[in-house]
Amino acid sequence: MLLSDKYPFLTNYFKQMFNTTPLRVPQSIIFWGSDFESQFILSREIARILNCTGDKSDGCTCINCNWIRDNAHPAVQVISRVDNKPSDDESKTVISIKQANEIKSSLMTSSDFYRVFIFCDRDGDGNICGLNQQNFQEETANSLLKIIEEPSSKVMFIFLARYREDLLSTIVSRSQCFYVPSYERPAMEYSIIDGIFTGYYEFKRKDAFNAAEGLINLAGEHLPLEVLSAVQNYMADLLKSNPGNSRFIRDIEAVERAKRQIELNMNMQNVFENMCLDIIH
Repeated sequence: MLLSDKYPFLTNYFKQMFNTTPLRVPQSIIFWGSDFESQFILSREIARILNCTGDKSDGCTCINCNWIRDNAHPAVQVISRVDNKPSDDESKTVISIKQANEIKSSLMTSSDFYRVFIFCDRDGDGNICGLNQQNFQEETANSLLKIIEEPSSKVMFIFLARYREDLLSTIVSRSQCFYVPSYERPAMEYSIIDGIFTGYYEFKRKDAFNAAEGLINLAGEHLPLEVLSAVQNYMADLLKSNPGNSRFIRDIEAVERAKRQIELNMNMQNVFENMCLDIIH
């Protein structure tokens, strides 16, 4: 599936941004959600378009586009606890201060390319994973704040995470954040919320508490996270049918926050009620 088919709202958003004159793009971006591979592909696609010397199409074969597709471009770097380590860096579990210092040193010289740094983690098999405050610790993050806030010309930082809260708040405040929905499930199952939450986009504000009560009752029969996943699957299905409707992306983000709060053992009734108030207008 093409990226533009999978994430039409995000790809259209960035395409419009890249067509502005003069070019105005964020200096720092956070992609968050559970689909890390798609986050990485989106990041690489942004780097490709910024460096393309051809027509910027999906099939462009200019040297920069080919380099980036092969993960071999000198100005597009993946930064993780295992990628792009200085030769004298013995750290194995974190993005280190030495890596941060090497990035800062590299930016002391000018470049004809648009330099893009993609920060992420990797699992034991080398798969892309999200950052958190264990693998991207406060000291390293803080050392990068100045160059993130006041970057050199033609520089972008992209951070991949499961939740925005997994990153230092000072990084989040300096970045534009984009939720990347997951389409990993082969079947978008949401039958358990039939008659309780389907058609929620037509509910009135006064219906929010009744909707929350129905979901809470369901959570007594199923796990709360299972109920929230069903809600999210339903919204994702709506988004597939209405790819230009940003409302469903915001609503999926609200459910993702609710799932995070349940994982943190917050009061279930408060979580469901606040979520319904967020998405029922």
